[in-house]
Amino acid sequence: PTEPPSPQEHGLDFQRLLDASAYKEMFRQDMIRWGEEKRHTDPGFFCRAAVEGVLQPVWVVSDTRRLSDVEWFRDAYGDVVQTVRVVATEETRKRRNWVFVTGVDDTESECGLDQGVAFDWVITNDGDKVALGKQLEMLVQSLHRSL
Repeated sequence: PTEPPSPQEHGLDFQRLLDASAYKEMFRQDMIRWGEEKRHTDPGFFCRAAVEGVLQPVWVVSDTRRLSDVEWFRDAYGDVVQTVRVVATEETRKRRNWVFVTGVDDTESECGLDQGVAFDWVITNDGDKVALGKQLEMLVQSLHRSL
């Protein structure tokens, strides 16, 4: 199999890969396939890359996608790990231009944490800024208390 187009190796526009554009969608399945191959060989590959050189007392690892990721962080850092799931209704997601794509949105990279994880926090982000702010404030206060 060929390597996927990574920004460093193939001169792609990294910022455009982070948004929901058609540009990202052109490379999405190749990126998923490459990531799956890396994880199959070494389940902690991306987790170790995320924490390499990190010295802050609190840091956020966003966008973990698989149970193996959560398990890696819990094994490496124990009880200090706080898991947070951000949810939005399908209606809200569609208003934000999300469109379900078979073969992408039904794979482990997109729904691997839908079962099997007892999240410490569940944050609802359906567009109510006040409600979102209150939830995030509670999370931040809890993190401050644990320092």
